[in-house]
Amino acid sequence: MPGENLTRAEAAERAALVRTHAYDVELDLTTGPTTFASRTTVRFAATPGASTFVDLVAPAVHEVVLNGRRLDPAEVVADSRIHLSDLAAENELTVVADCAYMHTGEGLHRFVDPVDDEVYLYSQFEVADSRRVFAVFEQPDLKATFTFTVTAPAHWTVVSNYPQVGEPEPVPGGRNLNGGRDAGTATWRFETTPRISSYITAVVAGPYHGEHGELTSSDGRTIPLGVYCRASLAQHLDTDEILDVTRAGFAFYEEKFGFPYPFAKYDQLFVPEFNAGAMENAGAVTFLESYVFRSKVPEATIERRAVTILHELAHMWFGDLVTMRWWDDLWLNESFAEYASTLAAAEATRWTSSWTTFSSLEKSWAYRQDQLPSTHPIVADMRDLEDVEVNFDGITYAKGASVLKQLVSWVGQEQFFAGVRAYFQQHAWGNTQLRDLLTELEATSGRDLSAWSALWLEKAGVTLLRPAVEVDADGVITSFAVLQEVPDEHPVQRPHRLAVGGYELQGDGDDARLVRTVRVELDVDGARTEVPELVGVPRPALLLVNDDDLAYAKVRLDPHSLATAVAHLDKFTDSLPRTLVWAAAWDATRDGETPARDFVDLVLGNVAHETDSSVVLVLLRQLATTLDLYVAPEHREATSVAAADRLHALAQAAPAGSDLQLQLVKAFAARARTAAQLDAVADLLDGRVTLDGLSIDTDLRWELLTALVAGGRAGEADVAAQQAADPTATGQRAAAAARAAVPTPEAKEAAWAAVVTGDELPNALQAATISGFGRVHDASLLLPFVERYFASLEGVWSDKTNEMAQNVVLGLYPTELADDARADVLGATDAWLAAHPDAPAALRRLLAESRDGVRRALAAQEADRRRA
Repeated sequence: MPGENLTRAEAAERAALVRTHAYDVELDLTTGPTTFASRTTVRFAATPGASTFVDLVAPAVHEVVLNGRRLDPAEVVADSRIHLSDLAAENELTVVADCAYMHTGEGLHRFVDPVDDEVYLYSQFEVADSRRVFAVFEQPDLKATFTFTVTAPAHWTVVSNYPQVGEPEPVPGGRNLNGGRDAGTATWRFETTPRISSYITAVVAGPYHGEHGELTSSDGRTIPLGVYCRASLAQHLDTDEILDVTRAGFAFYEEKFGFPYPFAKYDQLFVPEFNAGAMENAGAVTFLESYVFRSKVPEATIERRAVTILHELAHMWFGDLVTMRWWDDLWLNESFAEYASTLAAAEATRWTSSWTTFSSLEKSWAYRQDQLPSTHPIVADMRDLEDVEVNFDGITYAKGASVLKQLVSWVGQEQFFAGVRAYFQQHAWGNTQLRDLLTELEATSGRDLSAWSALWLEKAGVTLLRPAVEVDADGVITSFAVLQEVPDEHPVQRPHRLAVGGYELQGDGDDARLVRTVRVELDVDGARTEVPELVGVPRPALLLVNDDDLAYAKVRLDPHSLATAVAHLDKFTDSLPRTLVWAAAWDATRDGETPARDFVDLVLGNVAHETDSSVVLVLLRQLATTLDLYVAPEHREATSVAAADRLHALAQAAPAGSDLQLQLVKAFAARARTAAQLDAVADLLDGRVTLDGLSIDTDLRWELLTALVAGGRAGEADVAAQQAADPTATGQRAAAAARAAVPTPEAKEAAWAAVVTGDELPNALQAATISGFGRVHDASLLLPFVERYFASLEGVWSDKTNEMAQNVVLGLYPTELADDARADVLGATDAWLAAHPDAPAALRRLLAESRDGVRRALAAQEADRRRA
């Protein structure tokens, strides 16, 4: 039985039989707190006499009427499908069902605001969850028009993809079971959409607070703009900045894409308990609610929100107007939006160094993913929906975007966007495959992209570039070459267009600067590529392969350049080359080439000089990983204590009120272990010690308190008191994480039961509890759960939805015990994989990826052990 899965072969077979025309979807959201009424009428063409199925996941199906024939639900409904036979050339199907509200961030998610007991709903349909709300041919290439009608409590706001028609109509005698006010019931009717895929339809409903603006599209239309959040967050909604970014993106994309915004309005809705960063519903984009900032956040987070806004806006054209035929091309959908949003941020907003952020954040993600045993070509083989669900990864987003950036450099930006403009004109409102885009790019650039596609898109793995430098007695370069090393598992030599930069130290003392004095751009291909332009040049203090970050490849520094970088990393005049040096040092640490404690010293010695907030954020994450996993166990305690002391000192010395100060305080609190360190955290929390410019706001207060809880210095009474002071949804999540971080067997047992055996927690509280569970100073607290983890996997995967199951499988994997012989995490993982060869491929993939993290940690620890 297929369960809720759908294979690519089934989708292709259905698309050959069916052409969808239109959906009329009527939802009644006033029928109770667990289910809602759904009535779908779909009109479609079909091969006469054929049989197929329509998708629906619902606890009860009341009516199925096909072309006037009433079908018995007991006979035709099974396994998330409704079987349809003896189809006519033109068909009309009506399905009446009760569908279930979800608490997993999938389908129609229901949330009750603890502040005012109001109900908020939002839909999340990618990959295949529109079938949890209405009967649908659930695949991206069966596009249709959609007309939504929604009945809901009269005091609510209801938003869908297209504007509402008139005012909501009161329902005489209507009930209001979902709202906190007795305001009756009303019905909203929405304009019919153009032909779109079902996964980008949307319904968002509840007493949302909305603020509005407008802009003029390139074709002269006035586009209404809306920004929404829960009423209890309204005071924190910075609509002006959100709309400033949005307007900049509109102007940038309409010019680059040569196609006016394709929809009638543009709403952006910040919704609770969202699983992803955002979702590109046509004209009604949903965002993670954490992007409404109730406390001070690092500039990196504000930039991330801006890039996310631009990413989803790019999807209105690439993904919504023109949509992939099947999920094999998910990468192209996401990679294009990732590339375009970074370009737009760099060229059309105040975040002009966004390519530095991209290098630090996105490319490091891509390199990490590309070295896992589960790495795959950018063009992935998506056999079924389960494959797709685990494929929202660093290859799909970050490697794809990196390779697109490289392609743009190769064909030229003007030629690239000329091809994109032709692509939109040719395929508007249709479905495409990769070849359709490449055809247009070949026409505008004059290049044959088949060989490029074969090497870059159809082969997996990341190469490593090393400089080979020889100098004479006078320090003049006599030979320079770029060596390309390929992994044994993916021995593919690829061509790279890249630059080699030479930097000299100019000036003295604090005024010294590393300035680029030479740059050579070239094509690198094969195992060794000579660079004759550098022969005869006095050797610069630092030579940087892949300067300007044009290529997708890990790099290393030669010993002389590395010594310069370590001594003068803060002297770069630009952030990007400094970030590339950081990346090279991190990759060498992860690969076990350089000792982990060297990377610790490099970060602690230079992070205070870093000017890019996103780079600081990434470095502090990498520092935590290095301390917890890569430093040899016998040196870990001393190194961690010293690192926390250094972070504390850096935080005290940071400029008052600075972004750096905030990030360092957070990092110190997370690392605090000793009595003196925990005293310092408690002093900050209680106000006995203050730092100029640092406000202990609500979110920072939770972080400091959780640090004390994990250190055994605070407990349930403290958590309860803080939750009483912050009775919000964010406060609930923070309290759940803090309670799970209590360093007692009983607290760990309670957290385990809540997320593994229980089904009561919604997705956001599940994720918070998992994060607190793994937050331990003494990892032996987690030993009793190793065997239980592996014993639970099959049940978790079969009993929970995909999102919830992935959270458990990844979040509770015992990485913290990587080097504990009593746990034998590698052995236990291998034993499970050997004993379950027929387990779902997606589950096996997640375990293999987690196992590789442990393998890498052990190798890095061994390298650190050999430190001189």
